[in-house]
Amino acid sequence: MGGIFNTPILFKPVKRRDFLKAIALGVVGWGVAPNALARNLNFPSSTPAETTDDSIKDYINKMKYFNRYHKNDILVSREEYRIFESTLQRLKRLQWYMGHGYFQKLSFNGGIYIARKYSEVGQFSRAELEFLEKIFYEDAANYGFYGQKPTKNLTERINKKDLVRDRSNGSYLYNGVPLETFKKIKRILGDNVVLTSGVRGIMKQFLLFLNKAHKYNGNLSLASRSLAPPGYSFHGIGDFDVGQAGFGSANFTVRFTRSGVYKKLCELGYLKLRYPRENRLGVRFEPWHIKTIT
Repeated sequence: MGGIFNTPILFKPVKRRDFLKAIALGVVGWGVAPNALARNLNFPSSTPAETTDDSIKDYINKMKYFNRYHKNDILVSREEYRIFESTLQRLKRLQWYMGHGYFQKLSFNGGIYIARKYSEVGQFSRAELEFLEKIFYEDAANYGFYGQKPTKNLTERINKKDLVRDRSNGSYLYNGVPLETFKKIKRILGDNVVLTSGVRGIMKQFLLFLNKAHKYNGNLSLASRSLAPPGYSFHGIGDFDVGQAGFGSANFTVRFTRSGVYKKLCELGYLKLRYPRENRLGVRFEPWHIKTIT
């Protein structure tokens, strides 16, 4: 199993001094164009996926046993592991301090600002910022994730005026197609259906992805099979998850396909899934994920 920051297929040295200096001074994200951060980044393109019989069998096996370790999975290296853990803990403190609702729509630069301002969170170190930048700009195909990347720049922000809060659980939906789609589903299924996950800003996706990897000893490939890497999640631009009321965490397992909500949504044609069965994107089957953006 390879380590993420010491394997030749992943990273070429990049110049980050200007970026990190700006973060330390607290000026990035408060009027600076987000594209400026990516100008000096020159990551190698991923190798096209193989299509041999063996590679197809290997892929199917990975999707079937997505929470298991597999040959060639990419892990955080030993050298980076301490920074990986400290970054994750700071993200957790940031979510605790802000509350789940506000944290869901938090931008990268907003998170950096809050962390620096409040000692309960503590300022992100240079090494932690560098780690987050590496994770964001890495080509996720190197993990085995082949989905699109709708959020191209680390400093992109969600326009809060475009959001509507779901009062039942504090999650947010985008106005327009996402909100109208959920309203239609709600009118048909009533209290049987719940919004389990709406809009996710970049800091929320960082926390989810890194936390999943941490549970499996820093296995980033394993994490990417069930959670999109930061920048690759369509929750940042409109998609959302639904579930059966009272199902709890089972809404994020195949048990959801046996629920009344799932069967009704299939019957009415509302399940336009982002990650259907046998998808070739490197993501497990997600019957709860509603696709609203093409």
